[in-house]
Amino acid sequence: MTDDAVAVAVDTRPTKIMYVAEATAHGGRDGYVTSQDGQIELKVAMPPELGGDGNGTNPEQLFAAGYSSCFHNALVLVGRRSGFDLTGSTVAAKVGIGPNPQRGYGLAVALSVSLPVLDPDIAAKLVDAAHEVCPYSNATRGNVDVTILLG
Repeated sequence: MTDDAVAVAVDTRPTKIMYVAEATAHGGRDGYVTSQDGQIELKVAMPPELGGDGNGTNPEQLFAAGYSSCFHNALVLVGRRSGFDLTGSTVAAKVGIGPNPQRGYGLAVALSVSLPVLDPDIAAKLVDAAHEVCPYSNATRGNVDVTILLG
């Protein structure tokens, strides 16, 4: 590392907790999950690719749903702050799981962002800004590979 390239640690931890979500797993990947408020009650099953029957949702699908909706909200927020209408925009997430070198498992995420009414340069700047604002992006930064595709 040269003197010009100094790494600066950015603290992304919340200074105030505004909301707490609660969920409970019963039976791990072959059981069910519930939320404290009753909004979630889902069967969980291993996908066929991991040796299961796939007869239920799985943690990776739930993570993909959470990340895509959170990132999309961050995108709308930064778009609104910059005076842009993001009508028709979408964010899709793919979450992959696989073994890591430490004999455990790791995740990789690909976000596909569609901003059909914006100039590509403006869209790219908004996506970069959303990636800095999004709590999921902040939580995964540095320990999960996140790829963002703008199309």
